[in-house]
Amino acid sequence: MISNRQLFLRHVAQTSESSLQFEIERAEGIFFYDKAGKVYIDLVSGVSVSALGHGHPKVVEAVKDQADRYMHTMVYGEFVQSPQVAYAEWLTERLPGSLDNVYFVNSGSEAIDGAMKLAKRSTGRGDFFAFEKAYHGGTHGALSILGDAKARSGYLPLLPGIKHICFNCEEDLSLIHKGLAAVIVEPIQAEAGIIEPARDYLAQLRLKCDEVGALLIFDEIQTGMGRTGKLMAFEHYDVIPDILCLAKSFGGGMPLGAFVSSRELMRQLTFDPPLGHITTFGGHPVSCAAGLAAQKVVEEEGLMLKTVEIEQRYRRGLKHPFIRGVRGKGLFLAVELEKGVDVSRFIARAFENGLVIDQFLFSNNSFRIAPPLIISEKEVEETINRVIATLDGMPKHDN
Repeated sequence: MISNRQLFLRHVAQTSESSLQFEIERAEGIFFYDKAGKVYIDLVSGVSVSALGHGHPKVVEAVKDQADRYMHTMVYGEFVQSPQVAYAEWLTERLPGSLDNVYFVNSGSEAIDGAMKLAKRSTGRGDFFAFEKAYHGGTHGALSILGDAKARSGYLPLLPGIKHICFNCEEDLSLIHKGLAAVIVEPIQAEAGIIEPARDYLAQLRLKCDEVGALLIFDEIQTGMGRTGKLMAFEHYDVIPDILCLAKSFGGGMPLGAFVSSRELMRQLTFDPPLGHITTFGGHPVSCAAGLAAQKVVEEEGLMLKTVEIEQRYRRGLKHPFIRGVRGKGLFLAVELEKGVDVSRFIARAFENGLVIDQFLFSNNSFRIAPPLIISEKEVEETINRVIATLDGMPKHDN
């Protein structure tokens, strides 16, 4: 009889030539269970998606309740759907006043593409600046601004008018000019290995965009919705974007994204031509119900404050001769290993020790610590112990 894994390889499109092929039987809380009953701790959260872990009862209840009421009804924007309205109201009440209008989409990539269209429509300009080592998604628009030439190279030609500058390089800010529709940036660079902005870098970027009339777009797809200890990472730096992009944990484990701006700017998508952006499944009522339920739990249970406390516990506990340091905020952390320690081999060995950890796309000496925000103190200690034990089992120069 053909196994599920064989069928997976035969019929499901692969993203690499050597996928992990981890077959999950079920998931609960911060844990995965394979078909043999082995337990794994999730330290990735589906790349910042599963903020409440797996199968949280409040989210499951919201999904079931909304599915009983109605699911897909009509192309987004035509019908008044209560889950969309409720989530948009909840979100905009917690954002700066200039971010008062939400366009729901399906994913982070679509949020980025929508934001780029809105910037072009609003400014009448077509060029963009993005950043080296930035990741924004896989659609043609998002790929065009992705900050890695090798990753872009297989799909050329991409969108014209895109230039990449270096994050935290003040000199490069002088290159921002009046022909730009927008500058697109992650407030904290994710796949570069959790790189925070230096000093007042984002404030200088904001001033430069204002000076030339370019919009500032923040990609908070990984950092948003409480993961860094605040609802949005930009709150740490007191800089407000013109357009905000959200996804991942925004959907509470369901597929959901959004780009958020002012009502005045967003109105540009309604005329000349109308339907300036359109999506069939964006803002799906079940996804919106799940996302709102999840965010209410994060807020009501004080999980944002808890992430800051857990961050400090990880910083104190992750001490080892092979660990150079820990970067990041909240539960959005990168552990940098010493030169000569093979991160890929460490991740493989950690998996054998029941830890699901992943490597960054554009940082080959660090691994990610981004567990569900519901992780307990006891579970934090267990993850620290397993990381240290895995490192203890590595040779000094594991090449």
